[in-house]
Order: sequence, then structure tokens, then C-alpha cells
Amino acid sequence: MNDIVTVENLTFTYGGPPVLDGLSLEVRQGELVCLLGPNGVGKTTLIENLLGSLAPQSGTVRVLGTDPRRAPASFWTRIGLVQQNWTDHPKWRVADQLEWIRSIQMTATDDVSTVEDVLTAVGLSEQAGSRLSRLSGGQRRSVDLAAALLGRPSLLVLDEPTTGLDPVARTHVHDLIAQRIDDGATVLMTTHDLAEAERLASRVLIMAHGRVLADGSVTELREQLSDDAEITWVQDGRRHVHTTPTPERFLQSLDLGSISELTVTRPTLEETYLALTRKETRS
Repeated sequence: MNDIVTVENLTFTYGGPPVLDGLSLEVRQGELVCLLGPNGVGKTTLIENLLGSLAPQSGTVRVLGTDPRRAPASFWTRIGLVQQNWTDHPKWRVADQLEWIRSIQMTATDDVSTVEDVLTAVGLSEQAGSRLSRLSGGQRRSVDLAAALLGRPSLLVLDEPTTGLDPVARTHVHDLIAQRIDDGATVLMTTHDLAEAERLASRVLIMAHGRVLADGSVTELREQLSDDAEITWVQDGRRHVHTTPTPERFLQSLDLGSISELTVTRPTLEETYLALTRKETRS
């Protein structure tokens, strides 16, 4: 599997203690990787280094096999970016905003979606003629996603893409992201919504103090960092409870035909995350 993003021993500082302190990570083709961590651990600074707007003090950054600070124009058409804040002109109309982005940012490729196609993808066809200032927060966020999809990107970089959205708008954004993965894209996103990461991520990276503390699937992190799974069942009229780090193996030992009300409760990603960050704070 090809590496889409490779970071080795990245260090960055704004003049004080390092914000990124020897950080290394890889994002492989077809993955959806969520970056988690408290405010100030360097998630957005990492993304700015990946996009070449900041230069590392030391270490190397490669995105799509290229140093982003020296990338040609064609490189940027392969990356879709959604930042934390809206990047639009409130008085412009939706379609005009996207046509302007298409005309100035997509000149280095012929493989460009039409404005009509991306508006359909994000569910905003009926708002094409509306002023951006008249849209809801969820709709404006969807405009940013539409802009990110114009170049049919190989890599989507999403910095807290659902912050402030209502549940319906958030679910729609999740569906859009999942569709891009199905279409072969790779996604790197930051979020504070642990349920969102649990739902979407193929891998989770937990950051603290400018480095990666844990890296793995949600299941792997649960097994590494959290309490055992709890199994409950009823047999011969009695309720039983058993905790184990390997629930699948224990279930094989049960006579499933003679029991009822079987439940397996695993630690959530939130519990896993809190266990790790508390451990790091104590350290």
C-alpha cells in the first residue's frame, strides 16, 4: 500500500517550546486517518506543515511523494482542503464562489468537476444562486467541501470539518467523506468529536506534546489502552458478568444455545482517549 503522507522526525516551534517535537507518521492510500488530541498539541500546525505554509525546523515532510514547499501547480489540484474557518466572500453567490475557485486553482489539470456536479454532491443545487451570507452554517461548510471536491482530489485534508454543525448536517458531511473513500481518495482529518472518529476512522492517531502517543484502529487502541470488555448473559435464570481483554475468545467457550440476553460492552474511543491522556498528564 502506497504512502500518501510521510512525516519523519518533524520539529516545529514558534519560538518557544516545540509545538511538534520529533513527530513521525504515515498515511497510506485509501485510509481515513483521524488526528485526535487536546487543543494546542499541534494538529493544525502539522497540517500547515503538510500544506507547505509552514517550514519544518527539522525533519522531512512528503505529501503524494513531494515536498509541498516545492510542489508544482499540478500537485495542488490533487489535494482538497477544508479548513476550520469559512473561506468565502459573503456577498458572492454560491455558484460564483465555486466558479472563481475553479478558474484560479484548477488551471493545471483537465480532470476538474463542474460546479453543478459538486453542488449536487453536497446537496446544494437549489442554493446555487443564493448569497453565501444567507446560508446556514452547515450549508456554508458544505460549500467548502464542494470547493475541495472540484479537482477530484487524491487526498482530502479536513481540519475539524463538522465543528458547529447540527446532527443532520454532520451526518451529511460524514456520508460525503465516506463516499470519497469509496471512490479511492485518502482522508486525513482532525476532530474533537470522538464519536465522529469512532464512526469514520480506519486509523486513529492520538497526539500530545507535539508527538504521536498512540496509532492504530479503534479496536487496537481499545485493546492496548483501555479496560477489558464486559460480557453479560443469563443462564439458568442467573445473570453472569465477565470481563476480559479478549471477548471473542471467551465467547467461543460459552454454550450460546443455553444462554440469553448476551451483551458485549467494549470501551468507547472516548474512554480510550481519556485513559491515555490522563496517563500522559500523570507522566
